[in-house]
Amino acid sequence: MARKTYLTLFLLLSISFMLKAQTMDGGLTNSSLSQSQPFLYTMNGLNPAAQHWSLNYSGGYGQYTVTPLGFDGVDQNIGVKGYLGNRFTILTNIGIGFGRGNTQTYQQAEVFKDFIGGKNPTGFRFGTSLGVIREFSNDIVILSRFNAAYENLAWKFAANARLEKAFATGRDGYDMISSFGILRRINGQLFGGVEAVGQDLEGLWETDEAEGGAKVLIGPSLNFVPISSRLSFSLNAGPILYVTHSTISPYDSAVRELPLNNGFTVKFNVGFNFL
Repeated sequence: MARKTYLTLFLLLSISFMLKAQTMDGGLTNSSLSQSQPFLYTMNGLNPAAQHWSLNYSGGYGQYTVTPLGFDGVDQNIGVKGYLGNRFTILTNIGIGFGRGNTQTYQQAEVFKDFIGGKNPTGFRFGTSLGVIREFSNDIVILSRFNAAYENLAWKFAANARLEKAFATGRDGYDMISSFGILRRINGQLFGGVEAVGQDLEGLWETDEAEGGAKVLIGPSLNFVPISSRLSFSLNAGPILYVTHSTISPYDSAVRELPLNNGFTVKFNVGFNFL
């Protein structure tokens, strides 16, 4: 009789533990952690709650802006992001821009690998990436970035240090682009925060920076993932500040020619998890 009582209690405790684990996992899977990319500029590999394939439609409008901070006009992009296994993630983008009386295109392919973390939906992870871009200006650029992120159900932090090498005359030998984003849960699945991007920051101390000088974008960000939905939404807007102007004229590219006025950009992303 005692043995049956102990066995019954053991079974009840086991079932209770399994149900609790399933509830916790389902809560994470259907939470904001399941989206592929909460930020607009700061990219990372996928966490385990988002290890699926997603389709991302993004667009924006900018004035007095340069790649990669934005497009001077209206641009639209279609991207696919997916998990390859063993903490590898692939990101591809195709974009089209309408501005300055012409139409231009953009393509990107990049593979991410997490080396630290990346095995749990929450917590810290750190990795690197390697990719190639064909910019709106038709310049071919190879890039690599160190990326870090921390996520839980209330906070999202992300940071990138992105190194680019452009195969075009008149460009910097190498270009460093830094970015970070912070999001805090406002209510339910709605997050708010800020995202910032810095490009050619060496222009702060170099007078002969080849691409015109230091540029900074900073602005508020919103992120929303409806409960039990495959969709996610992100929005960022802010000014683009041309902090310095080098004594060397920028290379001959209408898209990346450094404006004399500060600019602004508005950018959004709609993600859909299809697998």
